[in-house]
Amino acid sequence: MRIKKIFYHPKFKKAYQKLPLEIKKKAEKKEKIFRQNCFDPRLKTHKLTGKLKDISAFWIDKHYRILFIFYEKDSVIFLDVGTHEIYK
Repeated sequence: MRIKKIFYHPKFKKAYQKLPLEIKKKAEKKEKIFRQNCFDPRLKTHKLTGKLKDISAFWIDKHYRILFIFYEKDSVIFLDVGTHEIYK
């Protein structure tokens, strides 16, 4: 599924600014893949469970994730970014 528009929640923007430069670069590469196909296997996109059941996530790398929700037909909102701590 191709994503035409990504909205960035203020919490995401704040967390993104705090990321190490190396992770920011990886995140930018993964976002380009995400825009082309949000279910590309390289992203390991998955639906969360429990209290976060309405949220999905994809991998930046082994430790970092981006949390998002689908918004309208071909848009998403990036909610947060970080390590597994963001799931709490």
